[in-house]
Amino acid sequence: MAEISVHCPHGHSEKVTKRGKTDRGKPRYSCNHESCSINTFILDYSYQGHLLEVKIKIIDMALNGSGIRDTARVLKVSQTTVIKEIKKRVVSQFC
Repeated sequence: MAEISVHCPHGHSEKVTKRGKTDRGKPRYSCNHESCSINTFILDYSYQGHLLEVKIKIIDMALNGSGIRDTARVLKVSQTTVIKEIKKRVVSQFC
């Protein structure tokens, strides 16, 4: 049986253990690094709105003047996802 080395996408640590499976049967992992802020993660998300790259693109498009509907259509995510990500960034800037 072949082993796959799994790295935490947030902390880039190799201290990762299996944490069961999702409802769809995908493996869930847990990062055991002390400085990592994320508890569990999945390597292959079904919904693209969970990916860090998509979240960064949402913020970039908002800063360049793209509307919510346009951003959602281009990135193929929900308008609600776009609004939530923009609100997270605005709140974190003022706190």
